[in-house]
Amino acid sequence: MAMLLSPPTRAVSMASSFDSEIRKNPVTFNCRIPFRFSPLSSVYCSCSFNQSISSKSFRIRATVLQDNEEKVIMEESFQPASFPHQESDGKRPSENSFSSGFEKWVIKLEQSINILLTESVIKILDTMYRDRDYARFFVLETIARVPYFAFMSVLHMYESFGWWRRADYLKVHFAESWNEMHHLLIMEELGGNAWWFDRFLAQHIAIFYYFMTVFMYAISPRMAYHFSECVELHAFETYDKFIKSQGEKLKNLPAPDVAVAYYTEGDLYLFDEFQTSRVPCSRRPKIENLYDVFVNIRDDEAEHCKTMKACQTHGNLRSPHSAPADSEAELGCILPHDCEGIVDCIKKSVTASPANETNTSGRTMI
Repeated sequence: MAMLLSPPTRAVSMASSFDSEIRKNPVTFNCRIPFRFSPLSSVYCSCSFNQSISSKSFRIRATVLQDNEEKVIMEESFQPASFPHQESDGKRPSENSFSSGFEKWVIKLEQSINILLTESVIKILDTMYRDRDYARFFVLETIARVPYFAFMSVLHMYESFGWWRRADYLKVHFAESWNEMHHLLIMEELGGNAWWFDRFLAQHIAIFYYFMTVFMYAISPRMAYHFSECVELHAFETYDKFIKSQGEKLKNLPAPDVAVAYYTEGDLYLFDEFQTSRVPCSRRPKIENLYDVFVNIRDDEAEHCKTMKACQTHGNLRSPHSAPADSEAELGCILPHDCEGIVDCIKKSVTASPANETNTSGRTMI
């Protein structure tokens, strides 16, 4: 006959067996990991009271092109926990499977359209600027700034309507536009804007590109970020090919003053801000000649490409200057009905209950 233990005796027995299990397999029981991803986020392990917090940064790395390579190799060391088809929303398996399949189909369609548009523009530029590198770079840099203006315009509109409030997005996108502006100033100093036709073409393409990006970003931020990734990828490849073909000549030419000032002088906060996969102050270029300038412009484009890739997972962009433990949600910067795209924002603003509209201080969010 089995012996019945009293409640105190049973508790001591369970505690002893649990303690012995911890000694056998300490890794299983000593931490609890909440998932939260961003380009500079960490996986935090909350252990016992006397154990320090450990973290591991997740990075997206763009490899430097070798002589026989023609594209940037992007390597991801994370699996975004917030990706739509990875979340469980309580639906039946068949519904989740259908949702996942439809989401993958939409993503594939968006990326196919973006690649088609990018390749079409590339063919036109290749034909028009076959032997005029600086003019081509001037056109590219005039266009390259536009998406970040468009992103910020839509984000400010969301803030005005009380739909979306993310400070890190505005900071990073402004820093990206600041970086592209200095690329443009460098090309102007090199004479890329000498012809009236080049200025006319670049400016009018930029106007069309702005409104196209605003519309695309309002409907699907993921699609807009992927399109910008395609543009930045093309810019990287263009500068890399130019460096390889003209490297020796560039090493004998002086660096433009604006490039020296931007990369080596003054406050480099904004220079660090757009590089979301890097720790601030980890990259400090040396500019001794024109070759160094184009190498750093190429590397800037790689950083833009990585940031745009990270932005395609909604809500995960973080400023590199944000403290790892900080959370915009904890600071009250993210509204309760955070959304993705204007269609999602309108739906959530209509369906959100009044109780969810009140912040932690008791004031209603407008």
